[in-house]
Amino acid sequence: MSLARVHNFSISLDGFGTGEGQSRETPFGHAGERLHEWMFATGFWHSMTGRTGGGGGIDDAFARQHGPGIGAEIMGAGKFGPPGWHKDPEWKGWWGPNPPFHTPTFVLTHHPRPSIEMEGGTTFHFLDASPADALATAREAAGDQDVRIGGGVTLLRDFLAADLIDHMHIVVAPILLGRGERLWDGLENLEQTYDIESVSAPSGVTHLTFTRK
Repeated sequence: MSLARVHNFSISLDGFGTGEGQSRETPFGHAGERLHEWMFATGFWHSMTGRTGGGGGIDDAFARQHGPGIGAEIMGAGKFGPPGWHKDPEWKGWWGPNPPFHTPTFVLTHHPRPSIEMEGGTTFHFLDASPADALATAREAAGDQDVRIGGGVTLLRDFLAADLIDHMHIVVAPILLGRGERLWDGLENLEQTYDIESVSAPSGVTHLTFTRK
């Protein structure tokens, strides 16, 4: 069976994966881009955004594991758009005409709509389903490849609570947010399910990998 994987998911030192006050202008609320500055500096991100340069090293090596072997993605409604996006029939996500997923991408929402085919191989499908049912649908679409669980915080926490994540890469950024959506709430004893390794990077972030025992 294919694996359910999480990659490049950034949280603050106090456990928040997004800030408070998400809007169309501020996708991560008051956190701004601070959670992801480590990734924006990598060669991986530069190549993804059509630029040359960018750093190598530990951060780049982890960031590049995001794509290989992925045949489908699942994301939550809050990752696809700001509050109220379902009321805008023209909203097609934050990423422009060619989103970076390049696979079938399943958006979990209580407001399903017809699928949207984008450039580059991404097709957004909208599901009102449980984590287990959504994963079964995504696995069918992924074939013999893995499924990436893309976030946001609530979706990832729900998948962890349902014991559906096989491999997870969490990046702890050296900032304090104080408010927003916290990842670890309600997930006591998670360490009993996973072997956990940590690697510190010169950028100041810590890469945590969780691999199912």
